Amino acid sequence: MFPALETELKQETFPDPYEAFMYHHLQYYGYFKAQRDSLPNPATHQHVWKNNPRFVLSGSFGERDDLIPDPLQKEKLLWPACVSSAVHRPTEAVSRDSFMLSSLLLKSRQLLHDEFGKVNPRLREPRDLFAFCSGSGLLQAPRWPIECEVIKENIHHIEGVPPQPEYFYQPTGFEKVPEIVGEEKGTVVYQLDSVPTKGSYFTSSRVGGKRGIIKELAVTLQGPEDNTLLFESRFESGNLQKAVRVDTYEYELTLRTDLYTNKHTQWFYFRVQNTRKDATYRFTIVNLLKPKSLYTIGMKPLMYSQLDANAHNIGWRREGNEIKYYKNNTDDGQKPFYCLTWTIQFPHDQDTCFFAHFYPYTYTDLQYYLLLVANNPVQSQFCKLRTLCRSLAGNTVYLLTITNPSRTPQEAAAKKAVVLSARVHPGESNGSWIMKGFLDFILSNSPDAELLRDIFVFKVVPMLNPDGVIVGNYRCSLAGRDLNRHYRTILKESFPCIWYTRNMIKRLLEEREVLLYCDFHGHSRKNNIFLYGCNSNDRKYWLHERVFPFMLSKNAPDKFSFHSCNFKVQKCKEGTGRVVMWRMGILNSYTMESTFGGSTLGNKRDTHFTTEDLKSLGYHVCDTLLDFCDPDRTKFMQCLEELKELLQQEIAKKVNEFGQDTDFEGSWNDISLSDIESSTSGSDSSLSDGLPVHLLNIADELNHKKKMYKKKKKKPLQTRKQRNEQYQKSNLMRALKSTEDALKREGFASMLQKQPTCFKNSEDTSSSMVKNERPRMNESQLNGRDKGISLDPSKTTTLILTKDKERMQREKPGFAVPCSAKRSTNAPQKPAPDAKPDWPRNRFLATKRGRTTMTLYPSLHVYTYP
Repeated sequence: MFPALETELKQETFPDPYEAFMYHHLQYYGYFKAQRDSLPNPATHQHVWKNNPRFVLSGSFGERDDLIPDPLQKEKLLWPACVSSAVHRPTEAVSRDSFMLSSLLLKSRQLLHDEFGKVNPRLREPRDLFAFCSGSGLLQAPRWPIECEVIKENIHHIEGVPPQPEYFYQPTGFEKVPEIVGEEKGTVVYQLDSVPTKGSYFTSSRVGGKRGIIKELAVTLQGPEDNTLLFESRFESGNLQKAVRVDTYEYELTLRTDLYTNKHTQWFYFRVQNTRKDATYRFTIVNLLKPKSLYTIGMKPLMYSQLDANAHNIGWRREGNEIKYYKNNTDDGQKPFYCLTWTIQFPHDQDTCFFAHFYPYTYTDLQYYLLLVANNPVQSQFCKLRTLCRSLAGNTVYLLTITNPSRTPQEAAAKKAVVLSARVHPGESNGSWIMKGFLDFILSNSPDAELLRDIFVFKVVPMLNPDGVIVGNYRCSLAGRDLNRHYRTILKESFPCIWYTRNMIKRLLEEREVLLYCDFHGHSRKNNIFLYGCNSNDRKYWLHERVFPFMLSKNAPDKFSFHSCNFKVQKCKEGTGRVVMWRMGILNSYTMESTFGGSTLGNKRDTHFTTEDLKSLGYHVCDTLLDFCDPDRTKFMQCLEELKELLQQEIAKKVNEFGQDTDFEGSWNDISLSDIESSTSGSDSSLSDGLPVHLLNIADELNHKKKMYKKKKKKPLQTRKQRNEQYQKSNLMRALKSTEDALKREGFASMLQKQPTCFKNSEDTSSSMVKNERPRMNESQLNGRDKGISLDPSKTTTLILTKDKERMQREKPGFAVPCSAKRSTNAPQKPAPDAKPDWPRNRFLATKRGRTTMTLYPSLHVYTYP
């Protein structure tokens, strides 16, 4: 096509100096053991794995070019064998540098070039966005703590939709409450070894978890007639610690607490094998911690049959009878446990079945989904996939930026942002299904989706806590703490996912307005879907934070309950994502709570939610965004008016409960909204547990050292009232003592005439006395004065000064008190020899070295004259 260019390409070429520097740098630090001449061409190899269907993760997402779709193909035209060992020949060092600087073939690897050699003013997309596991894996293999054993099986489930609505279980009142037997009278058929609990902390991780041979924890079957179930949970998101067989078809199950803690048992997900079709099995989970649960009002556990999935394309389904949630009667002095029991009949013999608290959505499921997005030639044009950070275990926390390319910089800068996140609590997989529905719609070719991408920049963190999801935790990360209580943290190394998310949003706020922030969660005690928000303190935006959830309730009336929404900000929730983002300036900051159960509204009343129901809510979020930002503000203003009417009704209800008359005339809208709302204490939130586990020992040592070297200090007064009373008494005692001393002195008036002084007011008198005098009175004198004299220093001083003034004027009728602020230039006079005042020595100021001694008369400071 270009003969001259092809001829020039055949000439001798030289490696990029930047790459040579990096090879030397990596070799120096021990990351690279090979010689540079034996290195493969990175461009060539990347071109191979990008175009090979086996390697489906690409490093360049969304780069458009009308001539050549792949930027590496453009590079191949100009760099056929750059850095290849076949073209490396010895060259003189002096001429090499000058030639490299002037060579037309030498081009930066960081900028894109077109086929004419012109530089495109945009940086190349980062190549290594994903780390591949060694061997045959296509994705980044999950990293586990080194204490965890992991089976070498890939667990995958199909997404099947139940053909009929799955209704709640209707309790009969005759459900059996089995007595907890335990392993003393039963047989342990499955038990995890060396589960890290409270007292230990995360140290390191590796792909595949614990080293060595994986033990077989299930019992060994004695023959084909042995009907013992074989349990397993050592796979991604699995959670089951122990299974005890207490009868032929009855098992007691113990869940594993969140790693490095001794609590948070709610999520379960395990496998059973060697089933029998005609038998009725009973499973009882014996160590749940919540006193209330959706299982008490009809929620059923989920079951998955491998044979049904393979033969009939049936996925997860709600199963179970005789469901009972009750308190465990065994009292060991610790916090009480609760039990969940249910019966089940398996559909097939010799089947492999799974049980779960809710529809699982694992870290690997997310990566498979992102693979499809990254390799979709259309979606990759407007969806940029990046690594936000690495978790404690080294798993990637992904960040998606979704927006259509803008025509001008002004158009790009005018776009507002929307931030969405999910799975900060790993056991709340409902958040991932809502997030999947949102991504399915916003990445589609729907006109509404294109419009949203035109007017918004979406920042999406689909899985905030991948470590917890991988190991099967319910609420915590590997730091042993609830991440949704640490959004204000400064411990970047302990809570990297939260720290980098907050920092990303902080930078985003500096660039553009963030219209909405929403974190997707799950709820275990309420049905339906609802939001928690934050009341606005600005009357200009009064009730505006309620408009979006109110619109959402209109768009999804059979799933979303506005009545269950709450907008109260409690002190214990200050570390949550919604409150921290709200205080950073995002008015519409929400936590979306989706139930583990189902709906009590409209056409879906008394039915369980399916994955399709949750994904449809992701679509409704997009639809509501369009209504919320409609340039025609008719819908917005209509919702505001309806919200005011609802608020009036709520206020009237609250007032009537207290038996007061209702009158909304005037400023009824000045009533604090927090006063009429209940708290969110019914939510699944937990208080912060403080520092991460691995820092607790260090903190204890520091506190111990502080106690050892802490000096004893005088115990301060406990209240301000006590300090004020003590201060007033001290001033009164000093004033009375000084007055008594002054009345004893003779010739006091003559002394004043010889040495006039500018006197201070009573306030200066009190402060001066505090600094320079420390009179002491015994308790009997103080009590005697307390009976007849007020403790008000100003009144007492005025009374004393008035009497002294009258007495002095009677003794010296011709004496006039000067009011000038200037001091007298006369030399200081000594007191009369017959006057012997009894002044304490500590009243005199210390005489400084090198200065003449001056006799002071502290009693003069007590008097103030008009």
